[in-house]
Amino acid sequence: MEQEFDPASTDPAQWPAGRLLSAASRRVERDWNAHLAAWDLNHASLPVLVHLSRAPLSQRQLAAACGVTEQTTSRVVARMERTGYVTRTPHPGDRRQLVLSITDAGRAALAVASDLEPAEAMVTRGLTADEVAELRRLLILVARPAPDSGLA
Repeated sequence: MEQEFDPASTDPAQWPAGRLLSAASRRVERDWNAHLAAWDLNHASLPVLVHLSRAPLSQRQLAAACGVTEQTTSRVVARMERTGYVTRTPHPGDRRQLVLSITDAGRAALAVASDLEPAEAMVTRGLTADEVAELRRLLILVARPAPDSGLA
């Protein structure tokens, strides 16, 4: 017998998988943003530091690496420039482009803010090691692009 779901229920056990995943994602994002706020970062700005820690990039390259629009990247970078975590300098070969680079302060923030232990703890609280492994296995399957999406 197939389980019937009640998307209007306040009991998560009654929610369809999509609503469960969405609610879990929002909870984790709120917790993660609260954690990152200690360094004036959020879920959108941490990947910027990660990518720039590897190499300076143009705004277009950074947007592509983060999987967001250039406009979104511009807003995130502007805030991070004000906090002193990134700089924008003219491209040496094309003055119309800017090169985004991480600063020493950005590297320091990245080093402490991206500590794996608190990030994993806030997502997996209350789960056994086996449950964490199963959660990771299932999330990897769900996060994969569809074969026909052109993103695989």
